[in-house]
Amino acid sequence: MDAQMEIFWLGHASFKIKMFSGRIIYLDPYNIKNGEEKADIIVTSHSHSDHFSRSDIKKIWKDDTILLGPVSIADSLKKFDGQALEIGEEFAYKDFTIELFPAYTIKKSTHPKSNNWVGTIIESAGKSVYHAGDTERIPEMKELANRKITVALLPCGGTYTMDFEEATDAALDIQPEIVVPMHNWEKDLNPFMELMAKKDSKIKVEILTKKSLKI
Repeated sequence: MDAQMEIFWLGHASFKIKMFSGRIIYLDPYNIKNGEEKADIIVTSHSHSDHFSRSDIKKIWKDDTILLGPVSIADSLKKFDGQALEIGEEFAYKDFTIELFPAYTIKKSTHPKSNNWVGTIIESAGKSVYHAGDTERIPEMKELANRKITVALLPCGGTYTMDFEEATDAALDIQPEIVVPMHNWEKDLNPFMELMAKKDSKIKVEILTKKSLKI
């Protein structure tokens, strides 16, 4: 099957996904460089300023940009006439769908389950990207093994979310074809790659610091 998407890691938990139909999706845009391409759709996972950055949203905004996020941050979304979705609700847009998935921390108090913050699943023509948002390894991730996730974007910095050990265990639950470590606070990611290879060599690790990924 031909590639459907090209994934660019913009740093931290911020990604740009270019659909091969030409549409552009941003996930948790943050520290966006001036001159970046404008967004067709922006998805924000929760209200922390490094995931819902008004100044960065404005940099990639155009007249018909659509902003999506969870119902739990509906008041913030209103500033951009954004659309609030329930967890599990699907937003269909021409050649792809976007679905919000639970994201929360269990051992840390930084992202309680009661906040109803989210990760994001984008699907198009049999290919899928799961952006986990700010989360620890949660039981719901095991459900994703049946979804045949192509690429999982997993936080691994350890300060507010998962560390390398937990993120690679989460990858074992999810069973994606490819895992991309993110939200890593500039740690050396080679040990993440080595750890994943020891646990399950079939799950490929891509570090997108200086390259993009086509799926």
